[in-house]
Amino acid sequence: MKILLVEGPLLDKIGEREPQIYGKNGTREKLLCAFYEKAKSLGVETETVSEYCEGELAKILANAKCDGIVINPGAYTHTSVLLRDALLCSKIPFVEVHLSNIFAREEFRRKSYLSDAAVGVVTGLGSATYSAALEGLVNKISTDKETDLG
Repeated sequence: MKILLVEGPLLDKIGEREPQIYGKNGTREKLLCAFYEKAKSLGVETETVSEYCEGELAKILANAKCDGIVINPGAYTHTSVLLRDALLCSKIPFVEVHLSNIFAREEFRRKSYLSDAAVGVVTGLGSATYSAALEGLVNKISTDKETDLG
């Protein structure tokens, strides 16, 4: 099984920007290390893509070749019909993730253009967010495959 981790803009700044929201001790490297360790323990292959440009993200999503996607779209969560359309075009199950609890933040951050199309949403778990999403997505895909066979 192959899972694609997709990160939108400013996620390379974890540990630098808004520490009161995103934490003071976390870094992107630590976050990814935990994600890769979880993937290894689950026996899944991963690929990671980080991109600032909305159009490039859409192209990556629409043409993805994987079994599932974990996506942290960053600010595009609240603005991008394009990313939603690209994910729907791919027909690949995905989990939307956010390090902070978007529902406890500003009103404009509480609307996601992706959530209703996602198989799950993991928000507010900080450095555990990506790993939790990965485990849930792998379980969901595996369960769905068993159901299709039975």
